[in-house]
Order: sequence, then structure tokens, then C-alpha cells
Amino acid sequence: MSPKQNSTIEVACPECGSTMKIDVATGAVIAHTPAPRKRTFEDFETAAKAMREQDERKESLFRQSVEAHKNNNDVLEKKFAEALRKAKETPDQGKPLRDFDLD
Repeated sequence: MSPKQNSTIEVACPECGSTMKIDVATGAVIAHTPAPRKRTFEDFETAAKAMREQDERKESLFRQSVEAHKNNNDVLEKKFAEALRKAKETPDQGKPLRDFDLD
């Protein structure tokens, strides 16, 4: 064995499957080969089904958002009416007290 053969080692990651080439003398990574990407879907039909489900979910979320926005005006009007009613019921107490005024 010559010194050049032992100057680098190749290590495989058990977690992700990538490989690294490491220089023994310095401990530095010389090269990195990422793990091959796994296929997300096994076949085209499964991928198409997932896309349809995702589109349906997006549409459902959009419809919910539109409904919430339609009702938003009514909710704000009711909150304003309630705040106005409370303001009319409580008498005006004049200038509010501050901590500085109590000393």
C-alpha cells in the first residue's frame, strides 16, 4: 500500500445514504456525493390523485376564506354597535387619572 491510497477514506452515511471522501491527514471532507433522491410517488396515477386532492384542499380553504371575509363586515358592525352602546351607558368621568396624579 502506498501513502496515496491511504490518504483518503470514503464514508457512507447510514442515515441519508450519502457518501463523503475524507482526507485522513487533515480530516477535511474532500468530496461529497448526495444520496440518490427517492421517488415521491410510485406511479403517475398516484401523483395525479395527490395533485387532485391538493387542489380540492386549496379550493376548500379559499371558500372558507371568502365566507369568513363576507361575514367580517357584519362582525365589525356588531362590535362597533356594542362598543357604542357601552360608551353611551357609562357616564363620562372627565379626565382620566394617571399614576402621576395620585402622588
